[in-house]
Amino acid sequence: MASSLKRIELSGFKSFAKAAKFDFDSPIVAIVGPNGSGKSNVVEGIRWVLGEQSFKSLRGHKGEDLIFNGSHSTPRLSKASVTAVFDNSHKTFPVDFDEVAIGRRVYRDGKGEYLLNDSEVRLK
Repeated sequence: MASSLKRIELSGFKSFAKAAKFDFDSPIVAIVGPNGSGKSNVVEGIRWVLGEQSFKSLRGHKGEDLIFNGSHSTPRLSKASVTAVFDNSHKTFPVDFDEVAIGRRVYRDGKGEYLLNDSEVRLK
């Protein structure tokens, strides 16, 4: 049985200035909502955290374009982060954890980080 996506956490990523957590109690079939609610940004967050390298496919030109750029009431942020948490109770991933968290961060200075269960790793 495959590992399933349990939740996605976005902070400072595109339109998500404040931290947002989406829990998935069952497999995802679709993401629905009204125009302007961030549906595309959630999907792009999932693609990005899983290693997407093309900023064009994320509707941007550089890493800084993924970071919340501010609004009239909220200042711009210095980093964006996305974490995808998977159920690993069936040991699909070869690690001794029942949950596997894959994370990615980007900073305004261009530095980026990849995380596996909160430990910094390199993209392979």
